Amino acid sequence: MAEAPLGTLYLMPAPLDFHCDTLVALDWVLPHQTLEVAAGLSHWVCENAKSARALLKRIDAHIPLGTALQAQTIVELPREVHKKGDHATPWDAKALLQAAVLGQDMGLLSEAGMPAVADPGSSLVRAAHDLGLKVVPLVGPCSLLLALAASGLNGQSFAFVGYVAQDAAERRQQLASLDAHALQSGQTQILIETPYRNAALMTALLASLKDSTRLAVCSGLTLAQMHIQSLRVADWKHVRTTLDKHTPVVFAFGP
Repeated sequence: MAEAPLGTLYLMPAPLDFHCDTLVALDWVLPHQTLEVAAGLSHWVCENAKSARALLKRIDAHIPLGTALQAQTIVELPREVHKKGDHATPWDAKALLQAAVLGQDMGLLSEAGMPAVADPGSSLVRAAHDLGLKVVPLVGPCSLLLALAASGLNGQSFAFVGYVAQDAAERRQQLASLDAHALQSGQTQILIETPYRNAALMTALLASLKDSTRLAVCSGLTLAQMHIQSLRVADWKHVRTTLDKHTPVVFAFGP
């Protein structure tokens, strides 16, 4: 008797309006095919079950879910993966993929953007490959690439640094080192921060980077209040900037 075919793991992008006051229309940021695939799934691994249910409810308003929301199987990634990252916390994610091993398609979902990119999930993707499952990334927003494309900086060589140190002295040293590397190599450096620390990071960037460095500040990407500005640091010092404590921002800098 032939074995049942394995399921597929779909990487489902989420809109970038998580924790924002205004929600973006899903059909502005997610193609119909992506919404259609998501509506047909009933097994999910996610960053947060509450936000996953909220997104599924929004999808249901566009394309009716094949399985009622109350009957969806939604499992969260372990909390230690959120705090320490997929690569710093060794754990076996195969147990979360048993539905796919038994032939059910599954979805991986983060709270905003593409899962496993600046978000947890890569451990689950690795486990899927190790199990021989098909992995399919769906089309949708990724804030890092949107910011890079809009920055005017080098899009041929870039690095995502993630979060920098919170200690002021350590942060200044780290930013100065990244700036020196960017100016020497031509490589764009991309940073993010928890929204309530955005203003502090902006201040640190202006104090740590050379005046000749170009700094792009990309706020509220894909949202109605989106604002993107790219200037030399010397020019930023003459611009009055206000970054609120709620809107996600991507910072990028380089020559």
